[in-house]
Amino acid sequence: MKKGRVFSGARPTGRQHLGNYLGAIQNYVALQEDYDCVYCIVDLHALTTLETTLDLTSNTYEMALDWLAAGLRPDQSIIFVQSHVPQVTELHTILSMVTPMGKLTDLPTFKEKVRQQPHNVNYGLLGYPVLMAADIVLYKANLVPVGVDQAPHIEFTRETVRSFNYRFKTDVLIEPEMKATEFPKVIGLDGQQKMSKSLNNHIELAATPEETTKLVMTMVTDPQRVRRTDPGNPDICNVFAMHRVFSSAEEVAMVNVECRRAGIGCVDCKKMLARNMNAALGPFRERRAALSQDPQAVWDVLHDGARRAREIAEATMVEVRAAVGLAK
Repeated sequence: MKKGRVFSGARPTGRQHLGNYLGAIQNYVALQEDYDCVYCIVDLHALTTLETTLDLTSNTYEMALDWLAAGLRPDQSIIFVQSHVPQVTELHTILSMVTPMGKLTDLPTFKEKVRQQPHNVNYGLLGYPVLMAADIVLYKANLVPVGVDQAPHIEFTRETVRSFNYRFKTDVLIEPEMKATEFPKVIGLDGQQKMSKSLNNHIELAATPEETTKLVMTMVTDPQRVRRTDPGNPDICNVFAMHRVFSSAEEVAMVNVECRRAGIGCVDCKKMLARNMNAALGPFRERRAALSQDPQAVWDVLHDGARRAREIAEATMVEVRAAVGLAK
């Protein structure tokens, strides 16, 4: 018996990197065992910030390929593309009727996007949280796994559900709970910023062993450690943070001690990390290579997922239309 339904969506950014995997994808995979999971590639959301859509389809495919290679299973989860379920835009429109404008403009994520793209503050950007709320409640999800930075959006969704149910005297929509992801922010190769494609400080999951090793060797370590003989501080070193993920407990303990007394240099420390990282990613790369031999099979998974998602979505919309009083 499953514990409830989980929904999560991610913008189609193409090939996924370690930050995506450690921050979200590995959690997606683990949740499949205990929950009825609905995972969506939110291509409509991507339109709010894209200046061109030339890579949108290929990015969607590459993301789906990585998700499947990482362990998302179509027999356990519904995996689909947002725009393939038109009910979400219908619900978005209806929910927008019970959403005060002030709530949208007060959200910190909207203010940040306005700063980032002052010449492209479109309605879709303002209404992004309403569409996100529609994504979640359309499938009557109980839980939404997100980072703490997304907490305001989940609370916004809960408030929107309450407003809708109160306005139309119904209990059709369910207030979701936030399930905070446990892994902390994944720092990029620069040792300072969050790992991101836009900052070019990332390592793709699908990178070759040679590419991965080359990138690991560029990682910024303890800035106070200038010479090989200088003792280091693993507590502020991003390489050591990655060792905690990819290396054995014995190796982590060794690096923790030897780095502090300059018994191991940064070069050798990075080489060890690259070796362990490549070993850990080996099975993923093999599955990805096999899946990539049949691109249509990946699209078939997404199309079948959309079919299954539409069944749930339409059942919800039948209730929503009746609650609102729309003509049959």
